[in-house]
Amino acid sequence: MGRFRDRRLNDYNTETYNPDERYNLAYKRVKRIKGFYVHLLVYIGVNAFLIIGSNNESISSNHLFWSWETFSTALFWGIGLTAHGLSVFGRNIFFGANWEEKKIQELMEKEKSEKWE
Repeated sequence: MGRFRDRRLNDYNTETYNPDERYNLAYKRVKRIKGFYVHLLVYIGVNAFLIIGSNNESISSNHLFWSWETFSTALFWGIGLTAHGLSVFGRNIFFGANWEEKKIQELMEKEKSEKWE
């Protein structure tokens, strides 16, 4: 289902979709992106509160600030946030759709310039 949804969202500008359907697909994509950013803001706010609270607790008692309990929520929630980001922005965040073509052209140009002719 994920591939079909991604293909449908990425190919919505073809002639097979009418303007209303293109608008609906774009609207859904924007809602997904907005949902991710809201999730990110909540993550930052809650974890900042927990870490600052743990810092205040460590000052008033013998509790260590650099302990597993201080950062475990941020770690596991961060894994979930990463999965959410990958589901919204796709797996090609670092290697875009045309990355391979650009890299091939770059290597061909480099090899061409290194040859003596």
